Amino acid sequence: MSSEVKVPTLGESVSEATIGEWLKQPGDRVALDDPIASLETDKVSVEVPSPVAGVMGAQNFAVGDMVEVGTVIATIEDQSPAAGAEPLAERTEAPVPPASDSAPPAAASAEPDVSAQTLSPAVRRAVLEHGIDPSAVQGTGKDGRLTKEDVLAAAKAKESGGGKAVSAPAPASTECAPSPAAAGKRREERVKMTRMRQTIARRLKSAQDEAALLTTFNDVDMSAVISAREKYKDLFAKKHGIKLGFMSFFAKAACLALRDVPAANAYIEGDEIVYHDYVDISVAVSAPNGLVVPVVRDAHAKSFAQIELDIADFGARARDGSLTMEDMKGGNFTISNGGVFGSLLSTPIINPPQSAVLGLHRIDDRPVVVNGEIVIRPMMYLALSYDHRLIDGREAVTTLKIIKEAIEDPTRLLIDL
Repeated sequence: MSSEVKVPTLGESVSEATIGEWLKQPGDRVALDDPIASLETDKVSVEVPSPVAGVMGAQNFAVGDMVEVGTVIATIEDQSPAAGAEPLAERTEAPVPPASDSAPPAAASAEPDVSAQTLSPAVRRAVLEHGIDPSAVQGTGKDGRLTKEDVLAAAKAKESGGGKAVSAPAPASTECAPSPAAAGKRREERVKMTRMRQTIARRLKSAQDEAALLTTFNDVDMSAVISAREKYKDLFAKKHGIKLGFMSFFAKAACLALRDVPAANAYIEGDEIVYHDYVDISVAVSAPNGLVVPVVRDAHAKSFAQIELDIADFGARARDGSLTMEDMKGGNFTISNGGVFGSLLSTPIINPPQSAVLGLHRIDDRPVVVNGEIVIRPMMYLALSYDHRLIDGREAVTTLKIIKEAIEDPTRLLIDL
């Protein structure tokens, strides 16, 4: 007897997804609610849980296939599947031939043992390419699963000689092993774009085509915020259980600016302008498959601590792939922090239908003139990209100026100036 595994409801207005990876293979034992597949939608990855306990049966679709909500993508059997059953998706590892009578019983394997773990195709390829033993690497993904980043970090640690990762035993024979590329030989690899990457590309190009994009810049002295963090970081962490970061300061500063410049908190819909009396801030977060922008709702009414907790939660769930469509829905204004990657200056692109995005950058000690004297201050460049169809230059400059002033004098955030 078998049970059907169907594509679950994916969210409002989302009717289809792509098979991202199979987390279980035919013959694998499956517990109730075990994730058996990962689906990619336009914005997030969604895991499909098993409706029953049993053994993984047939896979009706291959990785990369498009499936609609309600489609039966696999079956779960109450006993081992019939002999000879094979998944439709191509397996990435070769079958192990039976040992010959003359072979030593404990012969070393020529490849890492990847069969004991559920690995995605990208992770499996990285494991085999770098010769990493997956059982010796601590996974940081959901439920402790390995990510490609885990494998690459282990490989780097192995090369430097300072990591704990254990490499696979050296093959007894290199007859069947792929020979290394000759010096100077160039290689190419074609990888199909994920559904999320296709959507990101389409939306960003649409923003360029439809909006009248312009960027205004300013710089901000981070001395006051750095001093406040240093003074209160221990008390803040003890009371709220979260570190005091820069993002909460900029989120609250943006709330002040958007209140005073309503156009920056609005968007165009047809021939109408939609204004908001609340601030939902989209925060750009890096995920394994690309950039995602979960939304801190009612940021204007939240404390510094709650904003920091929300952002930390989004970051953790972006890394393990558990963000939902609801997390990404809406948003009036976006903050993107390229400084964490070392960016000095950039021109961010708005997140449609929003009309403005604030770009943060790295903090550098630079000479500035204060009261007629040259002093060294921790400075950051700020960039505000905006839709000039709705926001005039004066409004854009004013918005950025308010944010700058609030960061340089955080007391403004407390007394609502």
